[in-house]
Amino acid sequence: MKQKKIPLRKCVGCNEMKEKKQLVRVVKAPDITDENGEVIAGGEISVDLTGKKPGRGAYVCRDAACLTAARKARRLERAFSCKIPDEVYDRLAEELGQL
Repeated sequence: MKQKKIPLRKCVGCNEMKEKKQLVRVVKAPDITDENGEVIAGGEISVDLTGKKPGRGAYVCRDAACLTAARKARRLERAFSCKIPDEVYDRLAEELGQL
């Protein structure tokens, strides 16, 4: 029997390839646009524990050191091409603490 392929993703904190189940996904929802194609509101950045929310995703290990490294080097900001508020990092730290 053929073995199923395990999806791998790269952690933005430590830059290691790991199994998708071992990482936490941070997602930026798609921008909201009007009928002319102008952006009305930017996408919300949130923690996606299920891994199924629509939008651009970046992955972080379930380790506080990886989150600290990603925050210090602004790797999530580069991944999403936008400024990320401190509240998002705080909420992500809370979620990682609960896991």
